[in-house]
Amino acid sequence: MTEIPPPTSLPASASIPHPDPDVSTADDTQVTYYEGSPKLRGELGLLFVWSLVGLVLFATPILIATLTNTHVVWWVILIGVVLGLFCWVMPGVLMRREFFRITNYRIDIERGLLFKTYDTTELWHVEDVHLAQSPIDRIFNVGTITIVSHDPTNPRLELNSLNDPKRLLETLKTRIIAVKRQRGVVKLDAG
Repeated sequence: MTEIPPPTSLPASASIPHPDPDVSTADDTQVTYYEGSPKLRGELGLLFVWSLVGLVLFATPILIATLTNTHVVWWVILIGVVLGLFCWVMPGVLMRREFFRITNYRIDIERGLLFKTYDTTELWHVEDVHLAQSPIDRIFNVGTITIVSHDPTNPRLELNSLNDPKRLLETLKTRIIAVKRQRGVVKLDAG
């Protein structure tokens, strides 16, 4: 019986066909880059409209009571005050109906106030990312990141009124490339 020699060990660089120093091996560690709801300062138009509606609802019963010289409509004034305050609180409530969590592997979206829906877009599905900022958005350092992907439920995902969107966009672009390399995803041009 002949003895089989032990296998020779290869250098660490030989085990990976094309080692890339920027891409680490895949692991299960999840890093969160952004977690939160859209910022109200990114929705100043919504805030202005709701404030205007609240002001009208607040002032109309008082104006009617003053013009008619009657004090019988106190309940109308009370309803106007309550509706006016509700309208000033409403934009904040509307902004909380969405919650985003962006990690190094996926984007989780939670939508709804009473009835919730949860969805996930994996970063390796993403084809393109885009940032849109108005002049007011740039002043308040917010913006909307649009993600175009091959995800069947969310082919076009808009993440509205995110804080510090330029930094987040650059991080997303870097992570999308790294995740695609880890998964071996190759983009083929049909031209």
